[in-house]
Amino acid sequence: MCGITGWINWERDLEDERAMIEKMTMTLAHRGPDGAGIYLNRHIALGHRRLSIIDLERGKQPMTRKAKCNTFTIVYNGELYNTEEIRHELKSKGYYFESHSDTEVLIYAFIEWGSGCLKKLNGIFAFAVWDEREEKLFLARDRFGVKPLFYTFIRNQLIFGSEIKALLAHPLVKAEVDSEGLAELLSLSPSRTPGHGVFRNIKELRPGTYATFDRKGLAIGIYWLLESLAHEDNLATTTERVRELVVDAIERQLVSDVPVCTFLSGGLDSSAITAVASKYYRQNGLGKLMTFSLDYIDNDRYFQASDFQPNADSEWIGKAVAAFATKHHYIYFDTPQLVENLADAVYYRDLPGMADIDSSLYLFCREIKKHATVALSGECADEVFGGYPWFYQADQLEAEGFPWIRNIEERLRILSPEVTSVINPIDYAEFRYEQTLKEVPLLTGESPLEARRRIMAYLNFTWFMATLLDRKDRMSMGTGLEVRVPFCDHKIVEYVWNIPWEMKFFDKREKGILRKALSGMLPDDILWRKKSPYPKTHNPSYLQAVRKELENIINNSQSPLNQIINVKYIKELLKSDLKVYNTPWFGQLMTGPQLFAFLIQVDLWLRKYKVVMVL
Repeated sequence: MCGITGWINWERDLEDERAMIEKMTMTLAHRGPDGAGIYLNRHIALGHRRLSIIDLERGKQPMTRKAKCNTFTIVYNGELYNTEEIRHELKSKGYYFESHSDTEVLIYAFIEWGSGCLKKLNGIFAFAVWDEREEKLFLARDRFGVKPLFYTFIRNQLIFGSEIKALLAHPLVKAEVDSEGLAELLSLSPSRTPGHGVFRNIKELRPGTYATFDRKGLAIGIYWLLESLAHEDNLATTTERVRELVVDAIERQLVSDVPVCTFLSGGLDSSAITAVASKYYRQNGLGKLMTFSLDYIDNDRYFQASDFQPNADSEWIGKAVAAFATKHHYIYFDTPQLVENLADAVYYRDLPGMADIDSSLYLFCREIKKHATVALSGECADEVFGGYPWFYQADQLEAEGFPWIRNIEERLRILSPEVTSVINPIDYAEFRYEQTLKEVPLLTGESPLEARRRIMAYLNFTWFMATLLDRKDRMSMGTGLEVRVPFCDHKIVEYVWNIPWEMKFFDKREKGILRKALSGMLPDDILWRKKSPYPKTHNPSYLQAVRKELENIINNSQSPLNQIINVKYIKELLKSDLKVYNTPWFGQLMTGPQLFAFLIQVDLWLRKYKVVMVL
């Protein structure tokens, strides 16, 4: 994985702007600690930071190749899992390769097929290709947005980068937030509208899309959309097909020239990946697979089961390690680390996020990076196979609005009346929800209930999964660790999208078809373990710490947070037992302590980025 950035200006000679593109590129050093490269031409400057995964010596970027009487240059962040198939096809067309890297395969694929190459790619990617003869830039992002790509079009110039901080390093781009950006932050966050960058004039290229930029301007195209079709396979065939697709995706994503490991919580998703990976390692003489788990100091004392977290992971991790004979690493964190790293989480995300759910993942990845460069994670299985309660609990399934955003009326009390009147949080959330409903590719003749579940799946793909992928990329790449997500393979998603719910919910269990497909590969108790999400701390010292920190912030008259919150109400909340926030206000993990930590992150963000409100 890597970091990319670039700048196009038709009115200036950018060959004199090395210092500027180096500054932009340097903001992405954490994404690519193994090297840096710059490309300068008359009207374009490109920057690249490299994390070496494949062909460590000859895969350097920016990479320039000449073909068809033209010159092309690429900067690329990602990984292709069908590199060799595409390489073979290109060789049959006469292309000669100087390296073993997927970067070279990708640039020649673009030269040969143009935007059509995107349909051939199996992988996670964000890349830019400069066509020297046509003076045209091509940008593209993978089907689910596993890899980020932000841009701004300002004064007829295009500035882009893997992270917002690369854009903000350019003097034309200001850290400004208007009423819409503030609504994103305070109505929808930690999620955000697909394509929205929160900062004024900054957008994110949507998943499954590409863009071209030349002297005529910027144009956006779509190369991939979910397609709703009748599912013709019976249960047995469906089960076998799911198993084939899952195993294939995991094995493809194990390819690397550097050490690979897996996240292991003892749950269905991470255990499935570990089962396939450990077998692959044994069969290929690669030794024991490394696995890693996360927990918190004294969680064994304070853990309380709930509908959202029915049991702790520790017992199940031990069972999985024994079953798959992995070289396991137990990693523990304490409250001070979680609080201290809230600031790092904001910096690597460029926005307030999921509070300690982010900072703990950042710390986890930082520890893993000491042992490996690539990790596989079970992210996305719940969205793809229907693992959340809002897929099958009638009250949540049928309720209007985003099911992971709860208690929005209560959240309104946190905001100052002036801010509420400007952003209209409830209206804004409803607008974005209704806007998304219009995109859903419904299937003609489908029952209303099945159509509702299809809507729910689409909402999860485009919103909740995007939030978790954003978190996973930013926290892992903040440490220079590449995290791959096999359940996000587009072949899996395209197939499972059309499996009817009665099959997905096999045996009346969430992710039932996945469990059935994995039968025999996992111990039965792990196979049928009730879903438990990413672990969070239950130590009361964490609540005490964030309560104290937030008190200090709001008691500081210079705090920018005080400009947007209802200080009186927050003070009352700080003294309360927080029962009103026992139920998560976002997702499944963010309750009262995470609300305090989120507000701390908002203050950190406003200060760090010197955000200017343009309301």
